Amino acid sequence: MTTVTRLYHFSASHRLHVPQFTEEQNEALYGKCNNPYGHGHDYVLEVTAAGPVDESTGLLLPLPVLDRLVQEDVLRLIAHRNLNRDLPQFSTQVPTTENLTAVIAQLLQTSWRATFGSRVKLHRVHIQETDRNGFEVFTARADGSPVHA
Repeated sequence: MTTVTRLYHFSASHRLHVPQFTEEQNEALYGKCNNPYGHGHDYVLEVTAAGPVDESTGLLLPLPVLDRLVQEDVLRLIAHRNLNRDLPQFSTQVPTTENLTAVIAQLLQTSWRATFGSRVKLHRVHIQETDRNGFEVFTARADGSPVHA
């Protein structure tokens, strides 16, 4: 099996806040990320696919097709947006980068098979939020078999 990872850059803002918590609890939990006006990040998104290399093309998958999928299914929805206000997934959950990574994996999975068939699997979604904070979701093992919780 082979993997290929493609990087994408986007900016977005969010506020980390649990409405059921007091202001003091939110401040203690999220610190400056609980700013009522929100704050932004310049994220780096990594999307990793896994599967066998196609013998006729020598490719795991065509990169322009992956780029188009990520642009249409993910970046169009989240880039330069306020995650709290603009993504329906965050109307009921806190837009932490942990949750954002899972949402992006779900968005990609929705069209993945129709785009790439069953030969190539979405293996991993990683978001680098800051120099020190990175988050990832594995959706399939490198051999293409699913990851079970």
